[in-house]
Amino acid sequence: MFTSSTLFTATLIISALLTATALAQGSGRWTTGAPMPSERTEVAVAEMGDKIYVLGGFRGELELEIYDPAADRWSRGAAVSRAVHHAAAVGLNNKIYLIGGYVDGWMPTDELHEYDPASNAWRARPRMPTPRGALAAAVIDGKIHAVGGNSWRDRNTGAHEVYDPAANRWSALAALPTPRDHLAVAAVGGRLYAIGGRINGNYARNLDVNEAYDPQNDRWQRLAPIPTARSGIAAAVLQGRIFVVGGESTTGTFHQVEDYEPKSDRWTSHTPMPTPRHGLGAAVHAGRMYVISGGPAPGGSYLAANEVFTP
Repeated sequence: MFTSSTLFTATLIISALLTATALAQGSGRWTTGAPMPSERTEVAVAEMGDKIYVLGGFRGELELEIYDPAADRWSRGAAVSRAVHHAAAVGLNNKIYLIGGYVDGWMPTDELHEYDPASNAWRARPRMPTPRGALAAAVIDGKIHAVGGNSWRDRNTGAHEVYDPAANRWSALAALPTPRDHLAVAAVGGRLYAIGGRINGNYARNLDVNEAYDPQNDRWQRLAPIPTARSGIAAAVLQGRIFVVGGESTTGTFHQVEDYEPKSDRWTSHTPMPTPRHGLGAAVHAGRMYVISGGPAPGGSYLAANEVFTP
């Protein structure tokens, strides 16, 4: 028989459990780093050699911004040869690669550029087979995987093309099952994960899709969807988990931080970003995630924000 005392005790237990759950879901701490010298959005961000590189932007920025997390200081490298926005960037073999994007307004490009920090110089590399903007890229086994995006007139492509710097050539692999743009990709454990995005450039049609590519069998697999459907996002790998930040929709920008653990196929939410935004970039250094630039409102808006997440 339940008494009022029993019910009161049960209520306290349930309340404690709910509080514990909320705290577990709200883990992590945000701090602020030195702001980027220029306010931008729709940037490409990559980490290499203890530095974080920010390239491109919606207003035609040519300057290469370089951030030193240890010194909390910014500097500039050689300017890119052509203004580009909605591009992708990766660091590989002590080089930075700038991939695709939009040029001359909204013209998808197939260009691939390589930056050498040692010589502070750029050079053009072989063009992608499929011109596209709002794509995403990651590295597996020394090769750059360029995935998705818009190829022409805001029409999605499922193109999955791989650049091998050693052979200096591109090849095509199994196409992304759900073609989309403004997505994020990340590599963990030799597999590629394509998360979120939107249909044909329309952020009223955001997706929660999470698909993984296995290079061993050249196949994609559908996995647990991201809890918050969104696009215009960034992702970075921290402690073997894929952290997805930011995004935009018709109602505003997102501050959500959600991580995916491939081993358990589960998502976890974390302490929200202090500044909601889209068109941002994320990179990891020394166990911390640096989330840089982006727009605080949907569309063309700009920030120099540099916020740092420690799990």
